[in-house]
Amino acid sequence: MCGRFTQTHSAAELAAMFDLEETPDWQPRYNIAPTQPILAIVTPHHSKPLRWGLIPSWSKDPTIGSRLINARAETVSEKPAFRTAFRRRRCLIPADGYYEWKKQSEKKQPFYFRLESGEPFAFAGLWEHWNSPEGDEIETCTIITTEANELAATVHDRMPVILSEDFYDRWLDPDFKSPQSLLHPYVSDKMISYPVSTAVNRPTHDTPDCIARLN
Repeated sequence: MCGRFTQTHSAAELAAMFDLEETPDWQPRYNIAPTQPILAIVTPHHSKPLRWGLIPSWSKDPTIGSRLINARAETVSEKPAFRTAFRRRRCLIPADGYYEWKKQSEKKQPFYFRLESGEPFAFAGLWEHWNSPEGDEIETCTIITTEANELAATVHDRMPVILSEDFYDRWLDPDFKSPQSLLHPYVSDKMISYPVSTAVNRPTHDTPDCIARLN
């Protein structure tokens, strides 16, 4: 699964890397948690803020979003909560790392995963519109997960789908007929992981020390 992640690069860096027409309203984040606003690229060259935790358009209860922060790659095209967004509203979610927890003795130790290069990348995501009975619109998203690669499997059996840059345009194209073919584990050799402080357990703790390697 993916329950916390980081995007510590500046708005200008993200605009350059993803070839955005406008520099997004973004501040570096070191501990992004579910239900918080995140940045997503919804069409080529355009980004928007979305709330993490997808609310299906047909849902009567917006609290369902807190349970739909992830969608499994194996079933995303079939599940009622995700299948319409999978066909029509795929997005890129910029990130540069994510956290996962491993049970060790009586506690869970957080680990940080990122690319060895330290560069930003993009999770495969879906986004959706939801209108409340009062007429308020909320735009939300979910991160797609897949089976873990060799590195990630040392901590958890799932990992977020990290898309190759070569796949970005195809993933965003609603006319692309086989998006599920892009959903597979990222190359393990290009990633690193290391233990970090349990301070990251607190969603309100959002400072650079979150990603500092433990000695």
